[in-house]
Amino acid sequence: MVTWSPLLLLLLRLRTSFGFSLKNCTVHAGPAPAVVLVDCSNHRLLSVPDDLPRDATAVNLGYNLLTQVRRNQLQGLTQLKVLDLQSNAIVHVEGGSFAHTGSLKTLELSRNKLTELAENLFQGLHELTSLDLSFNLIRFVHTSTFQFLPRLQKLLLDCNQLTEVADLQPLLNLPSLKYLSVSGNWFTSFQSQDLQLQQPSSLTALDVSFSRFEAFSIWPATFPHLEVLNLSNCVFKWEITDRSSPENLTQLHFSQTLVPFQQVQEILQSAASLEHLRMTYIDAWIHHGLLATVCSISSLRTLELYFNKVENLSARLESCSQLLHLDLSCSDMAGVPPGSLRLMTQLKLLNLEVNLLTRVPEDIRSLSSLQVLNLKDNRISELGCEDFSNTSALVELQLSSNRISSLDQCIFRRMVSLRVLDLGHNLLWMVDGVFSLGPAGLRSLDVSRNMVTVYDDGSFQGLGGLMYLDVSSENGGRVTPGAFLGLDRLRSLHVSIPMDYECDFRGLHQLETLTISMTMDPGRAPPRYSQALFHLRSLRSLHVSCRGFHYGFPLDVPLDMLRSMRNLEEFTAVNIYVSAPGPDTFGSNRRLRSLRISQADLSDLDPEMFRPTAELQSLDLSDTRISSLEFLLRVNLSSLRNLTLRDNALVVVNHTFFRFLPALSLLDLTNNPLACECVNAGFIVWARSSLRTQVLNGHQYSCSFPLAQRGTKLLDLDVHLCWVDLNFLCFLSTSLLVLVMLVASFTYHLLQWHLLYAYHLLLAFVYDRRNRRRTRPHGYDAFVSYNVKDELWVYEEMLPALEEQQGWKLCLHHRDFQPGKPIIENITDAIYSSRKTICVISRSYLQSEWCSREIQMASFRLFDEQKDVLILLFLEEIPAHQLSPYHRMRKLLKRQTYLSWAQAGRHRAGVFWQNVQRALECGDAPHDRVDPLMGPAQP
Repeated sequence: MVTWSPLLLLLLRLRTSFGFSLKNCTVHAGPAPAVVLVDCSNHRLLSVPDDLPRDATAVNLGYNLLTQVRRNQLQGLTQLKVLDLQSNAIVHVEGGSFAHTGSLKTLELSRNKLTELAENLFQGLHELTSLDLSFNLIRFVHTSTFQFLPRLQKLLLDCNQLTEVADLQPLLNLPSLKYLSVSGNWFTSFQSQDLQLQQPSSLTALDVSFSRFEAFSIWPATFPHLEVLNLSNCVFKWEITDRSSPENLTQLHFSQTLVPFQQVQEILQSAASLEHLRMTYIDAWIHHGLLATVCSISSLRTLELYFNKVENLSARLESCSQLLHLDLSCSDMAGVPPGSLRLMTQLKLLNLEVNLLTRVPEDIRSLSSLQVLNLKDNRISELGCEDFSNTSALVELQLSSNRISSLDQCIFRRMVSLRVLDLGHNLLWMVDGVFSLGPAGLRSLDVSRNMVTVYDDGSFQGLGGLMYLDVSSENGGRVTPGAFLGLDRLRSLHVSIPMDYECDFRGLHQLETLTISMTMDPGRAPPRYSQALFHLRSLRSLHVSCRGFHYGFPLDVPLDMLRSMRNLEEFTAVNIYVSAPGPDTFGSNRRLRSLRISQADLSDLDPEMFRPTAELQSLDLSDTRISSLEFLLRVNLSSLRNLTLRDNALVVVNHTFFRFLPALSLLDLTNNPLACECVNAGFIVWARSSLRTQVLNGHQYSCSFPLAQRGTKLLDLDVHLCWVDLNFLCFLSTSLLVLVMLVASFTYHLLQWHLLYAYHLLLAFVYDRRNRRRTRPHGYDAFVSYNVKDELWVYEEMLPALEEQQGWKLCLHHRDFQPGKPIIENITDAIYSSRKTICVISRSYLQSEWCSREIQMASFRLFDEQKDVLILLFLEEIPAHQLSPYHRMRKLLKRQTYLSWAQAGRHRAGVFWQNVQRALECGDAPHDRVDPLMGPAQP
């Protein structure tokens, strides 16, 4: 058990905002050291967390249940650059809520329930450049709302409930505003003459899509810099005049725009500077011949006509010879009629993806300026040698997701400028000799997800400049030792091979990234990779994974695979190792920065494996059956930043092990069977208070043990009960017990008579209380307390004188006690049923236990009732020093009168009994009268 230091207990109680213990957020390090990204999205938060790191530069609070933002909730976030509050239920933002986030540049408030924009809503946001308020319920905008945003460049107000274009006047006066989107509002009119701007607007892009305008106009004098106008899904009436002509526009968007054909034709004819036109879902306009008007725009360079399912669509573009970019994707085209594109000699980009083409359009051969051709997701089954006969300028060719089963080596020989070729996801069953004639300048080749079973020697001969190659597939293909010969400049390779087949990567001297995906037949023998990777001295990143069950590599494989890779910086092994790698796995490789081993059994991990990896920054050992962190005690990972141990068997986490990882900033222990017990108390306190290390999703860790607490959150465990050292408690309890026993022994030895007296006093008190409640009358005049040795004197002297001569009724124990009743009860009943108690005192009396009890009870009655009920009668002279052991008797003699039989012997016996008679006759009031035969006892 751990005994907590005062500092650690203090940290437990303090709620610091600079730590990484965030209940509902995750902190990610950005690309630069000063960038701190905090993700709190999708946690059903009801308010802004109060434990956000003060050095956060980006905070994502989207997709929660926030209803408002208060003024002090963002206080202290002075370095915040990006704040995302989208998709909540925010109905109110207090004025000045962003006053302390003066560095904010991007604010996302879309998809909330804001109804108005108050005057000081954006106070303090002097650096804000992008603001998204779309999909709210905004009806009102204060005239001073945007005065605090002098640098705002982009504003989205889509899908709100604004009705008056005058509401836009304050924001159109912003000096830096470039992009404004007000689509989907309730404007009935949008006319420049309704805007009373202090100066011409600085807008360059305006989106008014999804609107219904009874009147619409954009005056170049009001918007002199406007270049982009989106009129998609609009219904409007635009009276084109000299003042409202869109002659300065360079980009127009029409999509499902419901205006008359003549209207859109008039707009296009007046757009003298139009360079980019997007027209989707306009089948009706195309049938009316609108493309003829489009092609007549001499300045037009980019035309996007996707999602227009018009037969022979391309044929309607014969006269568009000025185009540089043409997009005809998603148009269900089964073919491109010859001559449709022939005149587009300047065309540089042609997008024909997601159509029904069965062959490469013939017009491609005439597009000598074409640089990018996209034919993905069609039905092309074969390629001919003449398909690309005149495409020497082609740089990128996309042919993936077709039905191509074979290739001829003549297909690509004239593509001298080709750099990117994608043939993935086809039906190719071989590539031998296809690239023997080029393209020699190819840099990237993707032939993944095909049916190739063998890559023979020379399969990629002729591609000497290739830098990226992907030959991966689901089933894997055999790669002969000479398949990659000649690829001297290859930097990245992704290959899929059977695990029992030896692949030789000899000759790839400049390879930096290698990804090997293996498949395994359980009935086959392990592979022989003794020399396969030995020559990859320049490799920086190696990813090896295997699909399916296997018996593992031979023991010497990791040594030969990794020892020679002295420049290796990243290594990933998924389902490769059956048992833990050996201590010399990485040999002298000291540049490794990232290591991931998963789906393996590392329960017997040897820490010596990490000896050469002192510069390691990221370590991922997920799903490796690790049950203890003791291996961290024997490793030197002073540079480690990220440690991931997901899906392991950790029950107890000793936080002291992390002291050996001084640079650790991120720890992931998700999905471990952690115990909600005091053995994890140290880790819980450390996870809550660590200012250096973030326990990723720590507040979501659930307990597996004990069974009674299964499912509860680990960091919710109350560790206060774990603070005390049980060993110390046992020592303290034992010491106290011994001390009590010693004190009791000494007390009994020194004060036994006082204790005995206290005990009897308590008994007398109890009996006194009980008898007082009974309030029964006295049955005797006196109870005679005497020792049995003085019985003769009682019978011969006392009884004749008091009972026979004077007529008193006395109570004697041998005569009047009730048989079978406890003695103590008989004594107390006799004392309380008699008016007086006569104590016949002698040395024998003082030594009698029962006589002592009788006089103690009688004296207690004396003090309790404050009445003279006790008569002391001494039969003999007893010196004071002999009374010293009898403290009770001495105290009585100091305050009480007594009768002495020994003194009566010098006078007449009759006087003695007369004094007794007077004592018996007196009332209940106390008296201090001293008779010659009565006097105080000597001290």
